[in-house]
Amino acid sequence: MAEFSMALTEDQLQIQKWVHDFAENVIRPAAHEWDEREETPWPIIQEAAKVGLYSFDFIANAYSDKSGLLMPIVNEEMSWGDAGIALAIFGTSLAVAGIFANGTSEQVGEWIPQCFGTQEDPKVAAFAVTEPDAGSDVSSLKTRAVYDEKSDTWTLNGTKTWITNGGIAGVHVVVASVDPSLGSRGQASFVVPPNTPGLSQGQKFKKMGIRASHTAEVVLADVKVPGSCLLGGKDRLDERLARVREGKRSSSQAAMATFEASRPIVGSQAIGIARAAYEYSLNYAKERQQFGRAIIENQAIAFKLADMATRIEASRLLVYRAAWMAANRIPFTQGEGSMSKVFAGETAVKVTEEAIQILGGYGYVREYPVERWHRDSKIYTIFEGTSEIQRLIIARSISGVHIR
Repeated sequence: MAEFSMALTEDQLQIQKWVHDFAENVIRPAAHEWDEREETPWPIIQEAAKVGLYSFDFIANAYSDKSGLLMPIVNEEMSWGDAGIALAIFGTSLAVAGIFANGTSEQVGEWIPQCFGTQEDPKVAAFAVTEPDAGSDVSSLKTRAVYDEKSDTWTLNGTKTWITNGGIAGVHVVVASVDPSLGSRGQASFVVPPNTPGLSQGQKFKKMGIRASHTAEVVLADVKVPGSCLLGGKDRLDERLARVREGKRSSSQAAMATFEASRPIVGSQAIGIARAAYEYSLNYAKERQQFGRAIIENQAIAFKLADMATRIEASRLLVYRAAWMAANRIPFTQGEGSMSKVFAGETAVKVTEEAIQILGGYGYVREYPVERWHRDSKIYTIFEGTSEIQRLIIARSISGVHIR
C-alpha cells in the first residue's frame, strides 16, 4: 500500500508542470472561442494527442500511479485551463473507467486503445447511463439488453441522455438492464463498437456551461453486439445475478462501480475551476484601486479571498484522500468519494460566485473569464450524482440506515 503524503514526487511535479503549461499555452487562450462556438475542439484534442497527453499510454500510467493522486493532479490543471475543453479531452476517461471497473483484462486491452484512436486520427469515447426518466435513480433504467444464446449476441434498445461525447464517440459504453425485476442489481455494461448499426445521436444540448464539451442523447434501436462486448463476460454476470436472486449481496453494480472510481477525479476538475477564479480575483483585488487603495486592503474583500483559498485547500485534501483510498482499494466506508465530490463541486460554485462579486460589473461580462468559470462550475453539483445524492450516500454510510 502506498503511503499517503501531500509531498508530491518529482515525477508527479514534472507531469503537473507539463500539463499546466499545456493548459496555460494551448487551452486557456482558446477557451473563450470554443465556449462561444459550442463545438468539440477537435484541433486541441489533436494537439493533446500529438504531445502524448491524450493517449492510452498516458491515461494508463496515470491510473497506475500507486498514490492515486496523478489523475486528480492532471484533471485539476486541465480544468484550470478550461473545464469545457478539459472535458472534451478527458471525457473519454469515464468510458475508460467503466471498462476498467467492469471488464476483463482482455477487454481492457482490446477496447481502451480504441477509445483514443491515434495521434493522426484521435477518437473520443462515451459512457452512457442517464436516461430521460432515470437520472439520479439509476435503478429505473429502461434501456434493455436481451441475450440470444444461439447467436451469442445482445440486442440493446433504449434512449440515453446527457451523455458526454454521445453520438460522436467511436466506442460507447452503455449500461442496460438485463433483468428489470432486480433494479440496479440487474444491470450490466456493454461496449458498443464504432459504426455499429442502430446507434445514433439524438438531440444535442445547448448548455449553460462546459460548452466545448459535446453533450447529447444516444438512441439505441436494435443495436446488436457480440457476447464478447458484455463487460466482465456472461459467466460473471450469471453468477452475480444468481447471488442477487438468492437474496445475497451483489459485489458491484455496473454504473456505481464507475462513479465511485470517478468521483475524486470529478472533484479535482471542480477544484481547477475554483482555483482559476480565485487566482484571477486575487490578482484583480491587488490591482483594482477604489477610494485611493487596493480593494484587497478592505476586510470585506480580503475575507472573501481567505475563505475561497481555505475551501480550495480543504477540497483538495478530500479529493486526494479519496483518490488515495481508491487506488489502494480501501473501501469508502463513510462515503469519502462522495464527500470529495460534493464539497469540491459546491466550492467551485461558491468561489466563482465570489470572484464575480469581487470583480463587480467586470465579473458579469464575457470579456472577463470569471462569468464563464461560474457557468462551468454549476454542473459539478449536478452530473455524476447531484449534491443531494452525494449527501444521501454519505448519510447512509455514516449511519448504516437506508435513508430515502
